Amino acid sequence: MKTQVIQFNNIVDILYNLPLEEKVELKNLLEHNIADARRDEMVSNYKQAQEEEKAQKLKFSSDIEELKQML
Repeated sequence: MKTQVIQFNNIVDILYNLPLEEKVELKNLLEHNIADARRDEMVSNYKQAQEEEKAQKLKFSSDIEELKQML
């Protein structure tokens, strides 16, 4: 874990020393990467929900007290 912190700190130091143009490009790359990762996560959650619905593991209710207990 400590080496990960050191590596992260080294990466941050390197990034802070990049020219502005490269920082902007890196920012754009990271934003696209994060969007892709979130999209993949949503697809995965959707597929899991479909499987749970197929297996009748999902429970629905409009009763607020029952919904609270489900949490």
